[in-house]
Amino acid sequence: MAKQKTRKSLLKRFKITSKGKILRRHQLGAGHLKRKKSKGALERQSKTYQLFRGEAKKFRKVINI
Repeated sequence: MAKQKTRKSLLKRFKITSKGKILRRHQLGAGHLKRKKSKGALERQSKTYQLFRGEAKKFRKVINI
């Protein structure tokens, strides 16, 4: 059976820390329609945040870690 490849597009969007936490670099949809959004909403979208446990489990399965 062939070795399964890592999905490189996902690795560019996420960061895996040395302790194994998975961080999302920024939120989707933050690059356009900024005029309607409040300042707080724009700040929240620019920050990195940690994935929830269930999401992280699915992510590890997809990228084969």
